[in-house]
Amino acid sequence: MAAKNILHMLTPHKHVSPFDVNMALDAGYDSVTPYEDVTMEDVADLVQDVIFSRPPDRGVHSAVFFGGDDAVLALDMIETAKGALVPPFGCNIMADPAGSFTTAAAMVALVEKTLKDKMGKALSDVSIAVFGATGVVGYCAAVISALEGARVKIVGYSGLERVQKRADEMKERFGVTVKPVDGSSDEKNTAIIADVEVVFSAARAGVQVLSLEQLQTAEKLLVAADANAVPPLGLDGIEVMANGEPIEGTNALGIGALAVGPMKSNTEQGLLKRMIEAKEPQSLDFRDAFQLARSLVS
Repeated sequence: MAAKNILHMLTPHKHVSPFDVNMALDAGYDSVTPYEDVTMEDVADLVQDVIFSRPPDRGVHSAVFFGGDDAVLALDMIETAKGALVPPFGCNIMADPAGSFTTAAAMVALVEKTLKDKMGKALSDVSIAVFGATGVVGYCAAVISALEGARVKIVGYSGLERVQKRADEMKERFGVTVKPVDGSSDEKNTAIIADVEVVFSAARAGVQVLSLEQLQTAEKLLVAADANAVPPLGLDGIEVMANGEPIEGTNALGIGALAVGPMKSNTEQGLLKRMIEAKEPQSLDFRDAFQLARSLVS
């Protein structure tokens, strides 16, 4: 009898994400089981229950998925899960907290493609300002971009303290250097974007980060991408469906949230399918998401 593909979906919150449940079942999982209010201390025991309940040759048909809304916690849970494996017993492991890993991957991949196709540039050629970098999507977008060689600034809406901690954390965890900058006023934000070629907006839904007038002052700007589809949009002047369309009054091109969204969904579902189809157990995070998104956009 063929082994069932079983996904165990863990979250530190009250509920798992219905979005992720739908993605997993549409990807082909036979069963998706939620586990809620999961703490770091719970992870190892749960993972070992998963792996010891099936013979080693069926481990690849079991998967553990970490949700929530904290990128660093999800990465730590992945490491704890990997540490709980007892070869030859194993399972697939994946995280996508609040959809952030796949959203960031999709946004960066679309910007990379636009830079390459329209300007003949790579991520390593540009300076990037990330607004909302203390959140999960912005955090991952900043790290992915820095790992690809971009010069990255992470912008703090309430000053430098929080983004300085994030910058230190990125350096320690991933070996990348990003520059924290103070974006606590419109004037400071206008000055920040005057010196970059790319802007990522990943702030809270319904919060306008930059007005069209501010974008129009950014003479070096080449591409701006917005992850927010809830009015008011994070970047004024970029339609939600825009995918490389000109931003009025600038020399830059815009990428809207509903251009990012389908690529995000394709990336998440692609990673879930990868685990189903794998011959050996996988461990997938935002770096894997970016490599997949990059291949999908090209």
